Amino acid sequence: MPHMLKNVLAGVLPAEEASQVYSAFDQVGDIVIIKIPDSLASKKQVIAEAILANVKTAKAVFAQASAVKGDYRIRELEFVAGENRTVTEYREHGCRFKVDVARAYFSPRLSTERQRIAGLVQDNETVVNMFAGVGTYSIIIAKAVKTCKVYSVDSNPVANYLCIENARLNKVADRVVPVCADATEAIKTQLAGVADRVIMPLPERAREFVGPAVLALKERGGVVHYFAHVKADGKQKAREEAGARDAAEAFAPYSCEIMETTVVREVGPRVYQIVADVKITK
Repeated sequence: MPHMLKNVLAGVLPAEEASQVYSAFDQVGDIVIIKIPDSLASKKQVIAEAILANVKTAKAVFAQASAVKGDYRIRELEFVAGENRTVTEYREHGCRFKVDVARAYFSPRLSTERQRIAGLVQDNETVVNMFAGVGTYSIIIAKAVKTCKVYSVDSNPVANYLCIENARLNKVADRVVPVCADATEAIKTQLAGVADRVIMPLPERAREFVGPAVLALKERGGVVHYFAHVKADGKQKAREEAGARDAAEAFAPYSCEIMETTVVREVGPRVYQIVADVKITK
């Protein structure tokens, strides 16, 4: 699909303009979110109409008007074409998610990583998902491991509401516990010492929350999935050197073992999102 966008626009924009378009875009359910270079701002409508005409599952197109920002990790969107709504249904790994692309954080680009972590969870584990959004990690884990319990924490009331709805939608409300609170406060007041596993899908700021993540683990310790952005000359160095080094520094005050470092995706020139699986022994 990313390469198809330039192919579609080749017929409606001059070659020079088509070459300026970002080839990748996000599709969440039937909503497409595109990035438009300033040089092509006047062509937004043409680009959006071309997408609607050629991507049969798309019913609405929005342009990203800001980066992801703020405590709620949301981005400003500008409606361009199609149906003017931001709520849609997204499907992944046999689960259905109600998503509001304008009011709660969600990324369709983490599908493989969500499945990987779900595959590591064992029977009867308790998991704390510190930055849960609409509950994607939490619900995919609960669907895969029917004896687990997942505390799904997010400070955004809209994300928390959608997590509740999604847990019901996927019939896992008995084992997904949505918590609407700041992750640090939730762990200090409710979740200290409860977890076998902690997920920290906040790569921009995860290092700030390492202390609370370790606090959430049971007395014998457990596993933390630590996400970060690292700079490296290539994917291999991001995994073997920069990612492992970043995680080791972040968890230096604790007795830990970096079991695995995975590159999730490239997020910029020589900038990679990684996740380190860190085993903590208390």
